[in-house]
Amino acid sequence: MNPAWALLRLASPQLPIGGYSYSQGLEMAVDNGRVPDAASARRWISDQLLLNLARFEAPLLLAHCRAAAVNDWSQLAHLCEEHRASRETRELYQESRQMGYSLQQLLNGLPELDDAARDFLALRAEPHLALGWALAARAWHISPDDALAAWLWSWLENQLAVLMKTLPLGQQAAQRLTSELLPLLQQAQQDAARIDPHSLGSAAFGLSLACMAHERQYSRLFRS
Repeated sequence: MNPAWALLRLASPQLPIGGYSYSQGLEMAVDNGRVPDAASARRWISDQLLLNLARFEAPLLLAHCRAAAVNDWSQLAHLCEEHRASRETRELYQESRQMGYSLQQLLNGLPELDDAARDFLALRAEPHLALGWALAARAWHISPDDALAAWLWSWLENQLAVLMKTLPLGQQAAQRLTSELLPLLQQAQQDAARIDPHSLGSAAFGLSLACMAHERQYSRLFRS
């Protein structure tokens, strides 16, 4: 079977986990004027990619995928706790939990998930997104590096979708932004793969403040 099918399936917006319900603070940044146009949107997304995702979120997800791929269940359990503890705001915690729960429901209904992974998932009271992503990659025989690439792509695609709904940004402008951001997406993947798992860390104060302010935003399209 063509391995591209599994990769496209994992990265597809049709994956029923609710990813397009969330903006990860970007809606608030648009609302308060920090992101009023395509140029500022590029800066916001670039900073998120290189200063936050590449330094913490992406290598942490990659570590989940690597542990799941080699049956290192004790390490995977440790990573699950690290991921849960790293959610700085209520919105980010609820987003990860809700998407992880949706992935759990999806995986439990699929024949591809093996017994060892199914048993591990059953023990998690609140499975999060990174765990579900890692086990989906295991079930569909996607390498950890490719699973990370799929996650980064889905994150970027979602951010651009948020901009098209909150800014006067059309599809052609979004595609131009994609062309500008793809090299940074590649850099984020490479940086994440090089980081020692014991040296993960980020201090995305702006993101945390945007998410906390979004919790009190009067009118909004997204859940975070």
